[in-house]
Amino acid sequence: MDPTLSALLYSAFALFIILDPLLSIPLFLEMTKEKAKEYVARQAWIAIGVAGVLMYLFLLFNFVIFDTLGITLASFQVAGGIILFILGMQEVLGFTMGTMKACKDNAACVVIGTPLLCGPGTLTTVLLLSRDHGLLLVGVAIALALIATWLVLRYSRALQRLVGDLVIEIMAKVLGMFVAAIAVQIIAQGILGLV
Repeated sequence: MDPTLSALLYSAFALFIILDPLLSIPLFLEMTKEKAKEYVARQAWIAIGVAGVLMYLFLLFNFVIFDTLGITLASFQVAGGIILFILGMQEVLGFTMGTMKACKDNAACVVIGTPLLCGPGTLTTVLLLSRDHGLLLVGVAIALALIATWLVLRYSRALQRLVGDLVIEIMAKVLGMFVAAIAVQIIAQGILGLV
C-alpha cells in the first residue's frame, strides 16, 4: 500500500476511534428522542461543526499556543495521554465523569461539551499526527473522521435498530480499549521526551 494512503487511513481511523461516536449514540438518542429527522440532523451538524472547528484551529495553531503558554510537546503528550486513558477506561468500565449530565437538555452540548468529540485527547492526537504526517494529510484525515462521525450520529436510530443496544455497547467498550492503548503509547512517548 502507498505510504501516504496508509498514513491517511491510519490517521483517520485513530481520530475516529478517539472521537468515538458509538459511545455517544445512547446519549444522542436520548437527547433527540421523539424529535423530527431534521432536528436530529441539525444536532449532528452542530456537534460535528464545533468539533471540526476546534480540531482545525488546533491543527493550524497548536505550536503558537504552546509557545504562548510555554508548554512543551512532551508535557502536553503526558497530560493528554492521561486524560485519553481516563476516557478509554470510562468507556470500558462504564462510568461517567464530567458535564455529561449537566447538559442533558441539549444533545449538541452533551456530545460536544464532554471530551468525547473535542477534548484534550482528540487535540493531543491531532497534534501528534500533524507532527508525524504534516498538516495537509491530517487535515484530510480530520475531514474523513468527522464525516464518519456525522454519519454515525445522524443515523444513530437506524444503527440502534439494526444491531441493538448490546452490540453498540460492546463496540463502544472495544473502542475504549483502543483509546486506552493509544493513550499508553502517547504517555510513553511524552515521558521519553521529558527525560
